[in-house]
Amino acid sequence: MNTGNIAVIPARGGSQRIPRKNIKLLNGKPLIAYSIETAIETNLFDRIIVSTDDLEIAAVAKEWGAETPFMRPDDLADHFTGTTPVMQHALRTLINQQSKIEKACLIYATCPLLRASDILDGYQALKKTPLSFAATTYDFPVQRALCKRGGKLQPMYPDYIGKRSQDLEEAIHDAGQFYWGHVEQWLSNPNFFSGMATPIMLARHRIQDLDTEEDWQRLVNIVSSIE
Repeated sequence: MNTGNIAVIPARGGSQRIPRKNIKLLNGKPLIAYSIETAIETNLFDRIIVSTDDLEIAAVAKEWGAETPFMRPDDLADHFTGTTPVMQHALRTLINQQSKIEKACLIYATCPLLRASDILDGYQALKKTPLSFAATTYDFPVQRALCKRGGKLQPMYPDYIGKRSQDLEEAIHDAGQFYWGHVEQWLSNPNFFSGMATPIMLARHRIQDLDTEEDWQRLVNIVSSIE
């Protein structure tokens, strides 16, 4: 089976800080449904796969248009496993099922503000670099960060603490939305934070971490104002 491009959405069942986060209803829709619908909207993917260890999540994923052709093993569904091993497992499983994959995009299940155009931009970037990912800017110069060392407050970067914000280099960070790569890059442990990758810059107001109930309520308010 020649599948060309695939999307893989990791969604384990054991979310601790926000229980059942991946299928928690956001304005009446399971959170993971937003990522599935955005992937469908791109018209890029021959298959949209959800990698999960949870039967309820698998059922919800199928209801919204994704496939779950395998269940993720327990050793890849704990609190410590990163997403690269999860992606590699998905790719190797699909390849063993006779799928011929060229490019793959990992999309988090927790990014309802992601747009199809963002994923398309990441795909276009693969014409120049083997990897691309969503990024955004810090809203304050990281060079002027403070920290506590030995119980005392001090600048993290003393040489820059007195500099004006406009005189400091703008810093960017991984936005935790999507990661594109050629399949051979994924299978050889890709380094997204290197010169091999192109960052696709997203506006800060469309990036929302989901670690606490406060984060969730903020996202509810944002989505409510859009829909």
